[in-house]
Amino acid sequence: MTAAGPDGLVVTRASLDEWPVIRGWAADEGWDPGDSDGGCFFAQDPEGFFLGRVDGEPVSAISVVNHGAEYAFLGCYLVRPDVRGRGYGITTWTTALAHAGGRTVGLDGVVAQQPNYRRSGFGLAHKTFRHRGTPSGAGAPGTGVRPAVAADLAAITSYDGRCHPADRPTFVRRWLGAPGHRAFVRDRGGRITGYGVVRPALGRLRIGPLFADTPEDAEALFAALASTADGREVAIDVPETNTAGAALAEAHGLLPSFETARMYTGPVRPYATERVYGVTTLELG
Repeated sequence: MTAAGPDGLVVTRASLDEWPVIRGWAADEGWDPGDSDGGCFFAQDPEGFFLGRVDGEPVSAISVVNHGAEYAFLGCYLVRPDVRGRGYGITTWTTALAHAGGRTVGLDGVVAQQPNYRRSGFGLAHKTFRHRGTPSGAGAPGTGVRPAVAADLAAITSYDGRCHPADRPTFVRRWLGAPGHRAFVRDRGGRITGYGVVRPALGRLRIGPLFADTPEDAEALFAALASTADGREVAIDVPETNTAGAALAEAHGLLPSFETARMYTGPVRPYATERVYGVTTLELG
């Protein structure tokens, strides 16, 4: 998929080798992508990442990652600051969005871009707030919480599918085992009642997802995830629809730092929003 735009802009698919360019721009915006995110993202949809170039130099980026036949997620929408306002972004957007075909597309949009997203057919589902801070008072991991093991993969994948608008077994498998990622489950008599992952990012740890049946399950998992911090700052993206999730984060010293909006172009399959105490990533949902 290739498209031409203003000033000789050429938009083509990006490879995993080019992920550091996208990640660097995202880091400059304060989005703080994880150290191992790229390999997991491309595993889900290796054709879902795009770069725009002028005279061979990258100037814009976007991802439209397909999750099955009915759902896609848009992220990493970036234009290099020194060349904004020249039409590079909309050409990159239009080119990449075609990759979704007839799927409903979701995104987590920053405040400044939300009016543009509405004009492009995205409707608001809810806001999400990133909570950051050095976790306090987490204590020891809760009863029944243990590190995830290979034998848990099928159960975790099934659980994840109940907490997300689409099944994503390939992504989950890579996310659980990526370098630096630590995954925990809460196991009640052989039944998983939640799971969470913590991973290193630029200067802090990121928690995501944190999915749990109840606030008690979420608290127990959060304690395990936070226990890995060793004094480092932690961040988690909490949907406003889960007030217990916000209360959990704030009870442990993590305060809201910025907001995004979950938006969709159409209907998504029902999922257990009440179990989403922390979204997986703002780039893939």
